[in-house]
Amino acid sequence: MIRKSPDLFSFPKYWAECYAPAPFLPTSREEMDALGWDSCDVIIVTGDAYIDHPSFGMAVIGRVLEAQGYRVGIISQPDWTDTTDFMALGEPNLYFGVTAGNMDSLINRYTADKRMRHDDAYTAGGMGGKRPDRAVIVYSQRCKEAFRETPVVLGGIEASLRRIAQYDYWSDKVRRSVLMDATADVLLYGNAERAIVELTHRLAGGEKIEQIQDLRGTTILKSSLPADYVEVDSSRIDWPGYIDQLPNPYEYHDVESCDKKDSSATDVQPLKIIPAPLKGKEKLPESTYIRLPSFEKVSKDPALYAHASRVLHQESNPHNARVLVQKHGNRELWVNPPPIPLSTEEMDKVFGLPYQRIPHPRYGQAKIPAFDMIKFSINIMRGCFGGCTFCSITEHEGRIIQSRSHESVINEIEEIRDKVPGFTGAISDLGGPTSNMYHLNCNDPEIQASCRKLSCVYPTICKNLDTDHSPTTELYRKARKVKGVHTVSISSGLRYDLAVEDPEYVRELVTYHVGGYLKIAPEHSEEGTLTKMMKPGMGTYDSFKKMFDRFSREAGKKQYLIPYFIAAHPGCEDGDMVKLAQWLKRNEFKVDQVQTFYPSPMSLATAMYHSDKNPLKKVTYKSEKLYTPKNTEQRKIQKALLRYHDAENWPLLREKLPQLGYANLIGEGENCLVPAEEGVQPKGKKGARRQESSGRGQQRKTAGARSKTSTSPTFKKPGKSKAKKRQRSLKPR
Repeated sequence: MIRKSPDLFSFPKYWAECYAPAPFLPTSREEMDALGWDSCDVIIVTGDAYIDHPSFGMAVIGRVLEAQGYRVGIISQPDWTDTTDFMALGEPNLYFGVTAGNMDSLINRYTADKRMRHDDAYTAGGMGGKRPDRAVIVYSQRCKEAFRETPVVLGGIEASLRRIAQYDYWSDKVRRSVLMDATADVLLYGNAERAIVELTHRLAGGEKIEQIQDLRGTTILKSSLPADYVEVDSSRIDWPGYIDQLPNPYEYHDVESCDKKDSSATDVQPLKIIPAPLKGKEKLPESTYIRLPSFEKVSKDPALYAHASRVLHQESNPHNARVLVQKHGNRELWVNPPPIPLSTEEMDKVFGLPYQRIPHPRYGQAKIPAFDMIKFSINIMRGCFGGCTFCSITEHEGRIIQSRSHESVINEIEEIRDKVPGFTGAISDLGGPTSNMYHLNCNDPEIQASCRKLSCVYPTICKNLDTDHSPTTELYRKARKVKGVHTVSISSGLRYDLAVEDPEYVRELVTYHVGGYLKIAPEHSEEGTLTKMMKPGMGTYDSFKKMFDRFSREAGKKQYLIPYFIAAHPGCEDGDMVKLAQWLKRNEFKVDQVQTFYPSPMSLATAMYHSDKNPLKKVTYKSEKLYTPKNTEQRKIQKALLRYHDAENWPLLREKLPQLGYANLIGEGENCLVPAEEGVQPKGKKGARRQESSGRGQQRKTAGARSKTSTSPTFKKPGKSKAKKRQRSLKPR
């Protein structure tokens, strides 16, 4: 069923619309007084510096509510050791909105090796330590201490990715839903404009927050469950028997494309609470919820955790997702289906609100690195249908692409030109989660509404996916013609398996929008690891590189690809990393842009990491056990193999390569990864001979894939930098 929602801006405006839009949303009582406000209707508490720009969540939500007629204040990076800062704007009339900011506070604060960072890109001066760990919990508790009866609404990526019981990498255990620990009233997940607008109007209309239980995109707590709902019990695996062959609401089909039928699987699964067997094509009733294993069970049973993760990801399409229920102690966590994506017209209005596009004046001349990175860039779309298991974009923004119109984007370019200090004519990016999913979606709305696939491009591109990049190509051409603009760069990562489907787009991109280097993310070279990532094989990379080199040559430019790779991903054997290192050497890459796998909350790869199971397949206690590099030594070895060219890694690799059976890769030969230590012969000759033949076979197999059109660059290791890679996407959304 294709579901629709009322237009985001169709609600009758609240009485406070009589006030003109604030130049900046107020952050102090003095600013409120200057606006003539005696109080705020909503106060947003955020872990980021307040930047009035549509790339920052607090600004978007604040301006959207302001457009509905509400008075919105901002408490930015408060001192969380007491309630003083939380009382600075007084008590809000409706609720506190709490967010950790544009990043999860723990990912912001710690590296993948759990080392503390001392800088923060979202803070004035880049200073670290301005937000607490688990900021959503801490801020919410302080709001409740300051004004006990005032509702607290959680939102943002930290809350969104912790809406159910989730594995927490930093404590190495499964934690309860953040809604429980924060003692908040409701949690909004995903891009929350729809939910926040409806929630605010209903509260302003007199409803109590505990009465609002049916709102899409929200998670709430219940003491009992509605009697008129049917329960699908998916709280166990490996049940001894079944009652009938029933439609399974979470089974993943590894097929070329979706079809118009409800793509639920028909694996034999016991659905304990269904009152009567369902036959054939009969669907579950509309009032159905799926029971996940309880917090108490998933916290002790990693296989059940992987199973619960699998169920959640299958219930992510807003058009067919069902309510999820997970017991936490004596309370039921109720997760309503995801919000309906915004239309192009709604997106245009959201991005067209009166943002100042600069930081609040309270920061003076202090630099805010995240703002400096995006102040001349533009988000043209949201969402990602790639389904990469290590990435949390899909869990937050959804798989359905939401795109702005050409006119909206061009208007924003003109605003940057006219309003942003320091603009010299260069737009740094037109993108989003990816640079080339703009206006790409399923070519049949009915198919899209029934589909439960985790990815539209894996294992192959779905035949129902529209891969026509012409809207993007036309947008680039229009952007280049804007008066005062001389350069439009594309900095967001490119999904090259989609790009090769439209050579005209690649030609346009390479000819006009690549400033010497283009970021892409193969992530790995070996099929075994790529299948755990849900990433395409290297054949697609080779096809794109040939196209990229040809169009660069035709444009008279010397340009290079910058590939990103991940070490220590679940399912990645040490031998896979050795082969990736060999691939890098054959292709003359000495990469600096490497990343050790970071288990972010809720991603499928994190479920793999915690459980050693593969939730891309049906999870059982007997299912395949994955090798997952977890301890410091395992992760260090895999990262060292990615940076085989770095002399600092040579002692470790000289020690470990013979143990792995690759002693032949130590020496001065053409295929060697590291030089032998002076005066020392590598050990493990027998292992070396055993590997030589397979190494030659691998070389023959991949030799034809090498590019013969240009030489790839050598990326030398730079000096120590404060700009460290934070997350799959440091760029604010």
